[in-house]
Amino acid sequence: MMARTLHSVPAPREDARASAPARARRRRLVPLLVAVLLGQMAVAMVTTAVQQTPTIDEPVYVATAADYLHAHRVRYNAEHPPLGKLVIAVGVAVADPRVDPSFTGDQGAAGRRLLYGTGNDPGRLMLWARLPVVVLTLLFGLVVFAFARDLAGTAAGGVALALYAFSPDVIAHGSLATLDVPMAGFLLTSVWLLWRARERPRRCLPLAGAALGAALATKMSALPAVPVLMALAVLALWPARRWRALAGAGVVAVTAVAVVWAAYLAVDPRLRWDPGAAHVPVVHGLRGPLVELLPFPPAYRDGVRMQFGLENQPWQGFLFGHLYTGSRWYYLPAALLVKTPLGLLALWAAGAVALLAVRRLRPAAPYVLLPSGVLLAAAMTGARDFGTRYVVFLPLFLAVAGGCVVALWAGPPGEARGLGRPGVGGRAGWAVGTTVLLVAWVAVSSLRTFPYYLPYANEAFGGPARTHVWLHDSNVDWGQDLGRLADRLRERYPGQRVWLVYKGSGVPSAYGIHAADPLRVPVGEVRGLLVVSDSAAAKARGRLARLLDDSRPVDEVGHSITLYRR
Repeated sequence: MMARTLHSVPAPREDARASAPARARRRRLVPLLVAVLLGQMAVAMVTTAVQQTPTIDEPVYVATAADYLHAHRVRYNAEHPPLGKLVIAVGVAVADPRVDPSFTGDQGAAGRRLLYGTGNDPGRLMLWARLPVVVLTLLFGLVVFAFARDLAGTAAGGVALALYAFSPDVIAHGSLATLDVPMAGFLLTSVWLLWRARERPRRCLPLAGAALGAALATKMSALPAVPVLMALAVLALWPARRWRALAGAGVVAVTAVAVVWAAYLAVDPRLRWDPGAAHVPVVHGLRGPLVELLPFPPAYRDGVRMQFGLENQPWQGFLFGHLYTGSRWYYLPAALLVKTPLGLLALWAAGAVALLAVRRLRPAAPYVLLPSGVLLAAAMTGARDFGTRYVVFLPLFLAVAGGCVVALWAGPPGEARGLGRPGVGGRAGWAVGTTVLLVAWVAVSSLRTFPYYLPYANEAFGGPARTHVWLHDSNVDWGQDLGRLADRLRERYPGQRVWLVYKGSGVPSAYGIHAADPLRVPVGEVRGLLVVSDSAAAKARGRLARLLDDSRPVDEVGHSITLYRR
């Protein structure tokens, strides 16, 4: 017995010595994995940023950013707060474009004037305007990784980061000088810091408030999440320290309000604002007094009123081949079914189940699922059925949830904050293999659409070449392929008569496209090459519908513009 004991004692020490190098290797592999995932995402976004011409909203944001730099006042695009455009202004400042200080047109005309009317290089200016958003999108990937790692270990962080880095919607909108991804990323950062505030309240609560304020100072669509985050701030310190929990929520709220004010002061220290010039609508009913209660600058409150005014307009939507006026409550869920990789949908669902089913993860479920659920419900009540960019926060929050699937196959609870030890057989082995295959499926589906991420559709709906059959606008055709169209016309159709119906903010002649408008002449005179943006074709009525009926599709550009022969 003594011999057996002496013989068996060294074995654990040898295992420990053997496992130490293995653990060190795993620790070295983690930064490499993060770098590889974010590296491929950076390549995808920068390539997209270089190749795409301005989308419909971008010229307005870029012109507003330039106006901030030169006029130092809130004048254009008051329906959105200034922080996101201040981020874009970092790139605009590097590009140093020529600005016409005497221009007095509206914000749309200001964007076209800056890009095409003052001698600037639109490609160079747009690339520099987009790069700060690209950098922010990559940094938010680190937040996704850290949040999932805090919840279920390093393996969960790796899975979550992969889901984020290969999300076509995140890549598409993270490569544009727009506000959707910055708002979503700031909001996720705030929720992650509230989760960490359970252990480090003094450090994390003010930072969570700053991140929440950044989200509110980027897009007003973050407002519905404020009550949820206030409740989460209380939950972070409840019930052991009830009064401190309430005080902590107050710190978050005060810091968030201060950040919003700071964003406006950064643009104009005198806070000049002319509501008459901005055509602010009157808000009736309960919304009016609620807007007045917002503790933000007058320009912010009027921006909220302008958003309500936009919601009251009769917008047209297009879903599964059906054109309609108004909105459909199920539009966004249906669009997400088309625009999300199938493997990603499966992992989102499995991750949500894991958060609710695994005991050690249940405290995190309100932090991950509740803000995204409330924002989704608010977005579904909106009047603008234009695209999944309105819910681009879902790929961020649900990537964190998707990473938590590792809790279904990780080792014992004591290993929950580490890499865990996956099972090698039975149900655990099946779960590991399924997770790996689903992540690989997401990666392959995303890489196959490169570099056409904006019109992505999953395999069940025919891929990006068929997206225009189901959806329109920023889901598929946001004016991004004007430059590619110019290249295609030069390469394949030199010297041919071109008729163009383009939906976008670009100026065709600036890219060497000299085309006539087929809607201004009799149908019988339109002969040759008819080029139509897919969003315009989706809503075709009257003369354009007759033109398309008599035309034969012969080519397409970027899965967003179709060329017809007449």
